[in-house]
Amino acid sequence: MGRPIWSGILSFGLVSVPVSLYSATEDHTVSFRQIQRGTSDRVRNKRVNERTGEEVPFAEIVKGVEIAEGEYVIVEPDELEQISPGRSKTIEITGFVDLDQVEPIFFDKTYYLGPKGKEYGKVYTLLRQALEKSNRAGIALFSMRGKEYLTAIRAEDGILTAHTMHFADEVRDPATQIGNLPAADSATVSDRELAMAQQLVDMLAVDWNPDDYTDTFEEKVHELITAKQAGQKVTAPEAAPAPSNVLDLMDILGRSLESAKAGGNTAQTGDTEAAAKVNARAVDKVKSSRSGAAAKDGVADRRTSAGHRPKDTGAKKSTSPRAARPATSATGKKTGVAAARRREDLSGLTKAELYKKATAVDLPHRSTMTRDQLQQALEKTGHGRHLRSAS
Repeated sequence: MGRPIWSGILSFGLVSVPVSLYSATEDHTVSFRQIQRGTSDRVRNKRVNERTGEEVPFAEIVKGVEIAEGEYVIVEPDELEQISPGRSKTIEITGFVDLDQVEPIFFDKTYYLGPKGKEYGKVYTLLRQALEKSNRAGIALFSMRGKEYLTAIRAEDGILTAHTMHFADEVRDPATQIGNLPAADSATVSDRELAMAQQLVDMLAVDWNPDDYTDTFEEKVHELITAKQAGQKVTAPEAAPAPSNVLDLMDILGRSLESAKAGGNTAQTGDTEAAAKVNARAVDKVKSSRSGAAAKDGVADRRTSAGHRPKDTGAKKSTSPRAARPATSATGKKTGVAAARRREDLSGLTKAELYKKATAVDLPHRSTMTRDQLQQALEKTGHGRHLRSAS
């Protein structure tokens, strides 16, 4: 069980419930130690008096604001606590807002809120159900660790969550931050360009599934450490894709659509598992949209086989049964079909599926490989034939 990082009272109107605050997320970043190069000696930071050079105990450190050179206003921890009496132990909801009115940029960090005891479950459930039915969030101010937070209390997946928020003056105006931000009417986009871009967006539309996305950089860090520990060579990652040329925008859009239809990498973003899974869904969508056309082709084929031949256009095509047969080896085996099947074993898989199989066989440096490199590496290991059944 997780340990609460804050405990207090959550109140709205005359109703109150004791609650505890828990972290909702965790960081998986690799923890590095600082080591002096050429040794195994750790480097540590110490709190040192700037004037005397002596180390200062943590209990003797206070906060200060510099008002002039070398002159500070000293503030004790208990003085900060006294400024907001009661608030550090209370989350008092002052109003309820429609969640659709809150822009995502205002949300900062998420915490879980739980009742402090089973006896408070009814009041906790009452507030949760009321927020669920109204699609509203309670807005409150509370202090934690010496800082005041604007907070939104909302109901999600059967629990109450607390989202710390940015104050309005903390959100920067993009017009003052981005020097080359195009004005709404400065760039002219043709109807055809817009239609193709919308078609590409619709083709790559997927349902949100957070499990489809992983921190590939952290995976590469772990693989780097493992490779160096084993004395293996570390391969450099691929270069970042070049920016799109405005003059070739139509050509790029067209090639992006073709790539999405074929299930390939779009704008070279296939280096991540997420992009590969997006493309896989795009292929499924294209296949389903073509199912009607395929059915019509099947009807036409049956009519042709029944004696209704299409008009001869003059093109010569071989109708010999021998030409339609696959090549055979000296032993009589259908080597053409067998080779094609071996190629198709991995060629029809997305990068995410290939990566999963590469992980299963512990293929080194897999996170730095493109889709084609993954396929080639798996085929060299001899897993190409039977891997499909493992997915």
